[in-house]
Amino acid sequence: MSYQTIRIDTDARGVATLWLARADKHNALSAQMIGELTQAAAQLGADPAVRVVVLAAEGKSFCAGGDLAWMREQMAADAGTRRTGAAALAVMLGALNELPKPLIGRIHGNAFGGGVGMMSVCDVAVGARGASFGLTETRLGLIPATIGPYVLARMGEGKARRVFMSARLLDAAEAQALDLLAYAVDPEDLDAAIEDEIVPYLQTAPGAVAAAKRLARSLGPRIDPETVARSIDALIAVWEGDEAPEGLAAFFDRRKARWQS
Repeated sequence: MSYQTIRIDTDARGVATLWLARADKHNALSAQMIGELTQAAAQLGADPAVRVVVLAAEGKSFCAGGDLAWMREQMAADAGTRRTGAAALAVMLGALNELPKPLIGRIHGNAFGGGVGMMSVCDVAVGARGASFGLTETRLGLIPATIGPYVLARMGEGKARRVFMSARLLDAAEAQALDLLAYAVDPEDLDAAIEDEIVPYLQTAPGAVAAAKRLARSLGPRIDPETVARSIDALIAVWEGDEAPEGLAAFFDRRKARWQS
């Protein structure tokens, strides 16, 4: 299968690395990338030769979040198009979250907004020290909506509420304390740390791993169709408000939004 915004490399052991490949856009989640990630999750999940999936990124950043130009287009579109766009992002996150293979996040650079959501659907995320993280949506008049169920499942409500609304940036140590990262290492040690996470899975029964992951997910916080639908509704409501257009306009105009002192 041919992709434009991502790529997949699979080694002889069955370790597939799913690369975000919009380095020039800091791997911001465009409509095309969202669709291709959904397809890739289905492809990797169905391939019996794949034992482990590593989610990684090209360029300087892991993922800058949602592509703001795409969001602006969604806000200007008709109601049906807005819902389709919001639902596509939710479907992609769900597909990665429910991937029947171990999903290991290789977080080598900054991750904001949707990038934090991508970290949260990984079974384990290992980060490089020196990176910054943040749920930065409210700075733009947006909210961490469709990523919310996964961020809350990873961090827990108490920890999430410390950073869910403030848009402040976190270093790797705080991201680890909030359970976004399992641990952080020096950048030169990141590949070795990822390999340490991979190796044990190569001694496990793939069917048992898939069943254990399904069980863990079913016993964890509820992320069912109703929960996902509420997150989609919340995102659309913000898109249809007056703060998000102002926040995005300020970003593109390189000025402060009206709520910024």
